[in-house]
Amino acid sequence: MFIAVLLIFFLSTLAVDYIDQGRLVLEFDLLFYAFGKLGTVTVAWAIMFSYTLIVPYYTLLFWGSLYHKVPSKLGLSLGTGLILSVIQTCILGVFPIYVVVHHQLPPASRFIVILEQIRFLMKTYSFLRETAPVIMKNAPKEGENPRFPTFSSYLYFLFCPTLIYRESYPRTQTNVPFSKRTMVLAIFHSILPGIMLLLLCFFAFLHCWLNLFGELLRFADRMFYKDWWNSTSFANYYRTWNIVVHDWLYYYGYRDFLWLSNRKFRTAAMLSVFIVSAVVHEYALAMGFGFFYPVMFLLFAVFGVAFNFTMNDKRQSPVCNIIMWVCLFIGQGVQVCLYCQEWYAQIYCPRTGVRTPTFDRDLCL
Repeated sequence: MFIAVLLIFFLSTLAVDYIDQGRLVLEFDLLFYAFGKLGTVTVAWAIMFSYTLIVPYYTLLFWGSLYHKVPSKLGLSLGTGLILSVIQTCILGVFPIYVVVHHQLPPASRFIVILEQIRFLMKTYSFLRETAPVIMKNAPKEGENPRFPTFSSYLYFLFCPTLIYRESYPRTQTNVPFSKRTMVLAIFHSILPGIMLLLLCFFAFLHCWLNLFGELLRFADRMFYKDWWNSTSFANYYRTWNIVVHDWLYYYGYRDFLWLSNRKFRTAAMLSVFIVSAVVHEYALAMGFGFFYPVMFLLFAVFGVAFNFTMNDKRQSPVCNIIMWVCLFIGQGVQVCLYCQEWYAQIYCPRTGVRTPTFDRDLCL
């Protein structure tokens, strides 16, 4: 299906260019604009990665080496956590936003910085959340040093396609080499047109990108998604279309909420997960596009919650699968329509005194 869509898109582009222009027009101005200022993006990413690699790990080592030696364990934990939170806020909180806003990065470059910011924050939280309780429970014997996670396991975790930290993962024995035929097909599968935005994001990121790092790092758990396209309920769709993020939200959002509330308020726990997900999605879009327009937030927090309770797992009819797909396509159409309108409104109807992004007018038309 993806290859067929690609071929149709390619042939239609050639035909339209030849009929309208009388020649083949192959221009990449839009692509170069969207991914502009990659030097700034690379420097910002290197700073965020260096911080994520060094500061959380050695902060854990410092805290863990003193935790069982000092009498005031709570004071040590609060002090260390406060200092780390301040540094986290500056480096992974404020710095990426400053880079995006100050340097007026174009949309694709903005998304690279902001999505990497979110990924590093989620990775850091998972690493500290999984390792700190183990250190607290396992006091070292007299004369022995505390047992800490290895630096190599943390480095591996930062690149492997999962957001749940473990000291070891199931791994394949060897990398499966690409044949020429497989390589050509992979390229054609990866270069999909933007005409099917939902499927493009799913296929390019959850299938190609995560499997690439899984293959390079021999990460054996490739359950990045399930057959969400067969879902007959939105509840099942939310659980299966992005298992990487779902696992993080389930472990550190839903389960921790139940743990803090003594397994009460399951509905509130579910709603809190939806709100967190909606806020993060809207934050990424707002920083990526350069304006706040909470269409994604409303779809997640309002319609997403409503569909989750109305179209639940009790509905198994094939008709429900059709309804789900219709709702998905309508939702994607609404988002693309409204965000595109707002994007061009920001360019051609700017507010007085507000700097707007530079863009070739011919491309806008």
